[in-house]
Amino acid sequence: MKRIFDPVHHFIELSTAEAELLDVAVMQRLRRLRQLGLAYLAFPSAEHSRFSHALGALAMGTRAYDELARRTPDLFANAADAAYQRRLVRASLLLHDIGHGPFSHSCEAVLGIKHEARTKELLALPELADRVAALDVDSSDVLALIVGEPSGRYPILRELVSGPNLDADRMDYLQRDAYFTGVASGRYDAEQLVASLRAIEREGRFAIGIDPRGIVALESFVMARYMMFASVYFHHTTRMFEHVLHEALRELWPDPRALDSIEEFLRWDDFRVMDSLDYARSAAANALRNRVRVYALAAEFNAERDLRAFEACEAVLRARFGDRNVWADSQSQLLHRLPFGMGQEQTVWVDRPGGAVDAREASDLIAKLSGKAYWRKLFVRADAAPDARAEARRICADVLSSA
Repeated sequence: MKRIFDPVHHFIELSTAEAELLDVAVMQRLRRLRQLGLAYLAFPSAEHSRFSHALGALAMGTRAYDELARRTPDLFANAADAAYQRRLVRASLLLHDIGHGPFSHSCEAVLGIKHEARTKELLALPELADRVAALDVDSSDVLALIVGEPSGRYPILRELVSGPNLDADRMDYLQRDAYFTGVASGRYDAEQLVASLRAIEREGRFAIGIDPRGIVALESFVMARYMMFASVYFHHTTRMFEHVLHEALRELWPDPRALDSIEEFLRWDDFRVMDSLDYARSAAANALRNRVRVYALAAEFNAERDLRAFEACEAVLRARFGDRNVWADSQSQLLHRLPFGMGQEQTVWVDRPGGAVDAREASDLIAKLSGKAYWRKLFVRADAAPDARAEARRICADVLSSA
């Protein structure tokens, strides 16, 4: 066994074959992809990588799998099946982020290819295919878990790898992102949540649920997601620089098919993008290199369902500064997935003596947080006028006071 020390999970143990998988160039590239993209421009310590997150996801997924296996031996045909599924979930979690490009979702927005779509090509590369085979798992099973294939053979593992609510990916990144940004409200009771996990049979299939004693831990988990989106993922500085990054990437890759080749795709990472911007003369490139605030925040409209105030402020700002100098950012996030129909339930089930119930029935907090949360912001270009930020804020304050 190889032991790797991690500040979040402490010692993470890997088999020899798993450690050798980490040595493949495709995996080492994850060291050069920041987990939080440009959030380090708002939170200076948020420099952690997708490589460390992959290890953390493996750690959380293994703990969750072992708890489910201990509680529900009926999940497996025999001991060999249980051992195979354990190897499979660990391999899938190590590999789940290999398809990410530079600055992850910003790259996807510019090039139009989701990271899951890259995964199939990457798993077929000879060097990676050989290392996956050495783990004694089927690469098609790995791919099915990573992309969330709904008809896959292992529904419980699919929930752990790419599920809508209680996946190990989310269990790790919330803890890791909170640790490296210093946002205390992003933490949750991971120990209690894992200890409360149960495999619940519904309509002939198993789904991940929790013991009633885990309700408070589940509430802390859902609240942590909300807090991290509000404090970090949709922070106005992060969002502003991501918008600027889109401009810079379109200049860097004027052809959206520039990275279609998997070999060319693998040559790019966060560091190569930043190095390439050294040769660009645009305002966007300079802003990213030197943290120049191209846009100033004029107003925030969080939790707004009625868009009249937001739209009124936007209209007045555009009239004053011009369309090219105003940027309206609208983001939303499902904090707790809801059922979509028979056989496609995407909620968390709570195991009760009278039968499993939707988590919204067991928790008023989760019921209130279910569905979408909204974060909307209005920005103006800082050079749109002398003291544009102060003027834009006065304009929005006047609009809101007269509404």
